[in-house]
Amino acid sequence: MATRHDPSTILEKQEQRVKPPPMYQVVLLNDDYTPMEFVVSVLQKFFGMGREKATQVMLKVHREGRGVCGVFPRDVASTKVEQVCSYSRQHQHPLQCVMEEA
Repeated sequence: MATRHDPSTILEKQEQRVKPPPMYQVVLLNDDYTPMEFVVSVLQKFFGMGREKATQVMLKVHREGRGVCGVFPRDVASTKVEQVCSYSRQHQHPLQCVMEEA
């Protein structure tokens, strides 16, 4: 069966916009047992912060109960949470790290 093509039909090209992937913030939660110095070292080791910035974030965690360590794509955020939690357990500290959609 033959199809008939209508030369007056024009197809318009639609631009497709791809949304950027959702970003997630990695958050440290305060507890009464993890030493402040350990929190500073975690921020330096896993988030590449300098000592001053790491100390500021640690104090925010201490005073406000939580502090944002950084904003990352989902896979990176998930990996960082796992690394921090694992490292904390290895050193016998109850430091909690979570990720939330930004």
